[in-house]
Amino acid sequence: MRSSVIDSPIGGVGIAVDGDAVCAVSFGAALTDVDGATPPPSLLAEAERQLWEYFAGERTEFALPLVVRRGSEFERAVWKAIAAIPYGETLSYGAIARSVGEPGGAQAVGLACNRNPLPIIVPCHRVIGADGKLVGFGGGIKRKRWLLQLEARIHIERTFMGENR
Repeated sequence: MRSSVIDSPIGGVGIAVDGDAVCAVSFGAALTDVDGATPPPSLLAEAERQLWEYFAGERTEFALPLVVRRGSEFERAVWKAIAAIPYGETLSYGAIARSVGEPGGAQAVGLACNRNPLPIIVPCHRVIGADGKLVGFGGGIKRKRWLLQLEARIHIERTFMGENR
């Protein structure tokens, strides 16, 4: 497994690659957490590039091979549902629970979001409380707010200022 850290607008973001797929993204990583003297292999460099494009508002979808080697059947279903939330939009924990066949499972969805091994790429920050409040996020509410504000701004610019026409 190879890893690197980018010093993003929301702090250190760690990226790990195992074989030929991205296997993890983490918050709060420090540049000293990895050996910076060795240039990253091409997939790791590509993941870094795509994350930078995302943070710059230039990328709304990731095109990376991903691998998830853990998680229950329920968690995997939740992560798949989260991955389908369009850029700039949100869904509630309850809506995700209903979509995976567990209508009373909003709290379980929250736990699955917290265990998401690929945050940002599998955008658990797009899952919010039923009342629209920003609740629970493994990266912290400040990061969640920043990510949602970035996406809302870019979505509005592209939708209403002619970039999606």
